[in-house]
Amino acid sequence: MSKNETPTAVPPDVAARAARLRAEINEHNYRYHVLDAPVISDAEFDALLNELRAIESQYPELITPDSPTQRVGAPPAEGFAKVRHAQPILSLGNAFDVADVRAWRDRLVRYVQQNLDGEDDLRKLDDYVVEPKIDGLTVVLTYADGIFVQGATRGDGLVGEDITANLRAVRSVPLALRRTDVSAVPARLSVRGEAFMPIADFEQLNEAQRAAGERTFANPRNAAAGSLRQLDPNLTARRPLRLLCYAIVDFAPGVAGEAMPRTQWETLGYLRRLGFPVSDIAQRFDDLEAAIAYCTSYIEKRDALPFEIDGMVIKLNDLDLAQRLGYVGKDPRGAIAFKFPAREATTILKDVNITIGRTGNIVPNAVLEPVHIGGITVANATLHNYDDIARKDIRIGDRVIVKRAGDVIPYVAGPVVAARTGRERVITPPTECPFCGMSLVRREGEVALYCPNADCPGRLDRAISHFVSSGAMDIEGLGEKIVAQLIEAGLVADVADLYALKKEDLLGLERFAERKAQKLLDAIEASKRQPLERLIVGLGIRHVGEVAARALADRFGSLDALIEAAAESPEALQAIEGVGPVIAQSVSEWAKRESTRALIAKLKRAGVDPRQAPRSAAGQADGPLAGRTFVITGTLSQPREAIVAWIEAQGGKVTDSVSKNTSYLIVGDAPGASKINKARQLNVPMIGEEELRNLAR
Repeated sequence: MSKNETPTAVPPDVAARAARLRAEINEHNYRYHVLDAPVISDAEFDALLNELRAIESQYPELITPDSPTQRVGAPPAEGFAKVRHAQPILSLGNAFDVADVRAWRDRLVRYVQQNLDGEDDLRKLDDYVVEPKIDGLTVVLTYADGIFVQGATRGDGLVGEDITANLRAVRSVPLALRRTDVSAVPARLSVRGEAFMPIADFEQLNEAQRAAGERTFANPRNAAAGSLRQLDPNLTARRPLRLLCYAIVDFAPGVAGEAMPRTQWETLGYLRRLGFPVSDIAQRFDDLEAAIAYCTSYIEKRDALPFEIDGMVIKLNDLDLAQRLGYVGKDPRGAIAFKFPAREATTILKDVNITIGRTGNIVPNAVLEPVHIGGITVANATLHNYDDIARKDIRIGDRVIVKRAGDVIPYVAGPVVAARTGRERVITPPTECPFCGMSLVRREGEVALYCPNADCPGRLDRAISHFVSSGAMDIEGLGEKIVAQLIEAGLVADVADLYALKKEDLLGLERFAERKAQKLLDAIEASKRQPLERLIVGLGIRHVGEVAARALADRFGSLDALIEAAAESPEALQAIEGVGPVIAQSVSEWAKRESTRALIAKLKRAGVDPRQAPRSAAGQADGPLAGRTFVITGTLSQPREAIVAWIEAQGGKVTDSVSKNTSYLIVGDAPGASKINKARQLNVPMIGEEELRNLAR
């Protein structure tokens, strides 16, 4: 503000909003840093803090000493001794898109031109180091004459908690620094790093917690924080924690008089030589646009990393310049965090509605307060099944954690128990089908509830949508809305009716013109040329996925042959690789139904009767997964067909049933209990997605 400008009066509603934001942010700071029980996501916290910063920027007179924009963090928790850090352990300012990064650099240029040495320092602004922003727990490790003497949490940035005993249990923490010809040991050294839990280890930990009936963790960050803040170091020692280090907090030369590294790139090399784990994806750049491109490349590649990251950090390489640039509030000017789009958020579970799957399985779905995750607004998410709801103790009215990874449907990971008010309602499984009123059943060894009515009206739209999907008959242009139109108009009562549609039928529907109608009819006609295995998938036989459908098509070559064999002897089907007793029984039951035979006859009259000659197994015989057989259970980071295609491209096989011939069971989120139990009975190894990828390396 210039001398001639008159201060703008603060509107009462703005002052009140700033006060509410300060109170709310301080409460969330306390829950995050002290209790390790956050009730909102990082993205939601950032939004609150940015709103307060914007208000205080416009009305500086609203800034108070206790404003969260003027402090580093929150007080340390009780139960651990206090540790005062040699230097403040500060957080970073955030950039949420490329424009924010460029604006950060423009601010640096202006600051250097106005306050520092000019051309020499300006040249140093073209030297950057980019490192991953690991989603873990910040720790500070202190060494005296090369020996680990203290470990602490970040705490409020000035005072942390002494967790030395717990950090000693983390195998990647060096208890003594390496002494080499090129690295003399300093007399005093404090190093900043991030403790985390690898994704595959986190999934195994949660599976072990479920098996033991213990509480599971919402994400790897919470698991790491909870593990390091245990009062019993023996429990920490049993947790799969790792460490990556990236900064020197305090330094005093040893007898050799060595100097502290002068650049960030030299620092990473120096730490690595002393024996500290350092990220192998850190890179140096002499151009900001190249650094930005490297950051954005990891938005897509983050799923391939063995640990969770929520962004990348861009740092000026020259540490002296970074120090002289100073701070803006609590944020160092010399570095910025490029935050990735959120894939996790918290919101309120308003209700649970029920849909019925194509095979009659009852699916509970969450109705949410809309929340923005990963570029989309999510108002509905899957709850998997009622056993999963009970195990996680999810209730209507809960604040819940909603996750979205890659293209996977958003799902509710669990409740934020600390946010409960007492008004939440327990979710009770239904006893009757909401579509036909028939009593629901639970089959032995399965977690899902089923409607046993094969003609349940609730199944029709799902059955047709599945039949026309890309993995089945692939009828382009026949989406869920058009399927609903066809059913409502009484034009289709089963999938065979699709082949009886006429142009005049379609032209009578809303938003159907001549060209659109003809295009859909052409797509329906083209689907008659799909191979037999696609038709078997499309018919929606319970437990029969793409792998089993391919095996059945290869063995029998036609629907008639499959139906006759299955109806006569389900045991004979078990001789086919990839077809276990559960699949065989399901196919047999399907083949014996009169409605099945009537539908197949109707399809044949419409010209849908593909024949298929046996073919060789897919995959590369000499691939890295050759000779191994996999079964998949639960939700993975990609659609199942993509995972199957990748395994087969590496030479492996995928079947639908766990048997003594199964090499590995790949376990995703909300796995099926029957496959887990079968794998345990047969001692089949269970692995996560990251371990699967490692097998092919």
